Amino acid sequence: MSTPPSSHGAASAHHDEVDRIVEGWRQARGDLDIEPLAVFSRISRLARYLETARRESFAAAGLEGWEFDMLSALRRSGDDALSPGALMHQTLVTSGTMTARIDKLVARGLVRKNRSPHDGRAVEVRLQPDGVARVDAAMESLLAAERELLRPLTADGRSALADTLRSLLLTFEVDDPLEG
Repeated sequence: MSTPPSSHGAASAHHDEVDRIVEGWRQARGDLDIEPLAVFSRISRLARYLETARRESFAAAGLEGWEFDMLSALRRSGDDALSPGALMHQTLVTSGTMTARIDKLVARGLVRKNRSPHDGRAVEVRLQPDGVARVDAAMESLLAAERELLRPLTADGRSALADTLRSLLLTFEVDDPLEG
């Protein structure tokens, strides 16, 4: 996994690159309230490290990001089967995109598409053994990478960060049916 660069130049143990950027804006435009920049620039930079870790974890398991999302939704479903509609809901894609993605996963032998035993008109998508193995391997690798990204924080710090981010995110997801 790619690790964050070590401190160098203007960055130190107590100042990061965002501090330099924020200070530059303070000097250039002292009339602006740049407090949000200090938060969201850090979130954006951390997201880049996370995206690299995700890509590496998924590639090591032979998966694309969208494949991991689909297989992960199925793996979390309890009995490893979901309707295409439920998969659409969980992965936030259109019906046409979902159909194409399911077909690609079927062709790769990662999922199986069958008529529902409960309703012959309905379709269900179920993980195949290779799909289970790949999503599990990707998840294990991703969790190890994420643990490494969070290593500088104490357990209390990780918990406090999760609580703070949850509070912020809930303000956007209050009406979101995907909550949870």
